[in-house]
Amino acid sequence: MPHAKASPPRNPVPQRLSDARIGAGLSQKALGILAGLDPSVASPRINQYERGVHVPSFPVLVAISRILDVPVAYFYCQEDDAAAVLLAYGRASVTAQGKVRKALGLE
Repeated sequence: MPHAKASPPRNPVPQRLSDARIGAGLSQKALGILAGLDPSVASPRINQYERGVHVPSFPVLVAISRILDVPVAYFYCQEDDAAAVLLAYGRASVTAQGKVRKALGLE
């Protein structure tokens, strides 16, 4: 019985980056400049990241995550529900995060 070749998993970074940027109310150019990209390439570079043409390096994604107030892991999470949980946890108060960790038996 022949095995069908599995398609590679989709890269969640482009869509998550676009969603987070739009949610923050930033243009591609503004986000790129805030992330330290040269103003002349800021918009096209972020556009390429959002279209999946190029993947941002980890240090660039860390900078972007700080600007957009999202955990870095949010960009890499394939499951939408898990990404939503990461986003909510990352934006929760320290007290709320502590309650979650306790409920999960991590404290």
